Amino acid sequence: MSVELVHVYRGDEVESIHRGDVVCVHSDGKIAFMYGDAYKRTFWRSSAKPFQIIPFVEGGGLEKYGITPKELALMTASHGGESAHLEVLDQILDKLGMTVDDLDCGTARPMHEGEYRRLLREGIPFGQGNNPCSGKHSGMLGLGLLKELPLEDYIEIQHPVQQMMLDIVSSVTELHKENIDIAIDGCGVPVFGLPIYNMALAYTKLDDKKPPENLQVSLDALKRIAEAMTENPYYVAGTDRLDTILMTATKGRILAKLGAESVYCMTIRGEGLGIAMKIEDGSYRALDAFVPDLLLKHELIRFEEYESIRAQLAINVYNHRKQVVGFMKSTII
Repeated sequence: MSVELVHVYRGDEVESIHRGDVVCVHSDGKIAFMYGDAYKRTFWRSSAKPFQIIPFVEGGGLEKYGITPKELALMTASHGGESAHLEVLDQILDKLGMTVDDLDCGTARPMHEGEYRRLLREGIPFGQGNNPCSGKHSGMLGLGLLKELPLEDYIEIQHPVQQMMLDIVSSVTELHKENIDIAIDGCGVPVFGLPIYNMALAYTKLDDKKPPENLQVSLDALKRIAEAMTENPYYVAGTDRLDTILMTATKGRILAKLGAESVYCMTIRGEGLGIAMKIEDGSYRALDAFVPDLLLKHELIRFEEYESIRAQLAINVYNHRKQVVGFMKSTII
């Protein structure tokens, strides 16, 4: 059963409560700590992206198309749709001989609020490039090209591109494919339903310093993906985003990736630990209040890092007059 993780105060009274489930797993599969149900099933959403790009990296796609670490980071991203993100997306597509029109992720508003408002103010329509999943889709197109596959309907579960990704997800989560639920993600591709325990187990595999035994995927591919993300954190998320803030503040010791509906996964690099969580009501604001406290309580970040992280996150509650009228607080410290 989900437990209370974050209280939202107005004045001195708790007005709202966010419940959730959290698990931290060692690379050998042993649970280090947990809150709520370690085997809570939910959809992995965009937290699966670092693993969905593995077939492209393993197959030599980086070398064939000259993909840089910054571009690889964008292929794992739920980016904010900021201008710098779109520039890197265009670079990837140009190297593939494709354009944004070849993507099949759908049009979406930018996640970055400032960019969203700028486009509205200037009357610029949203495009597929603004979709936070456009980088992932460029990787899917790249995989199709690399394997000389037809690109029509590349988003469908029966397409070889999606079957290769399902095979990888099965391998890194150590689940048989029949134990993985399949639905449709926000960007049209298959999304994977599984226990958060197995999500955390997969994230231990992104720690190149302590690789798990019996690894079924390329250690080199995992290392290159982890390094691309932690060395280019802005391109994994963007301005004022928790993923980017965590990876920057810890100088890449923590690898972090958001998933829709408030799924969140992390690798504690050098410790052989993977963490996965799901906020029950899907609220992203709960993550900003909870994740830094979780890391501090379990001594996974230093207090100076904690202070730096917290200073960049919105944990106060404001009214329309921009007065602070409340705050969010985790239940664990």
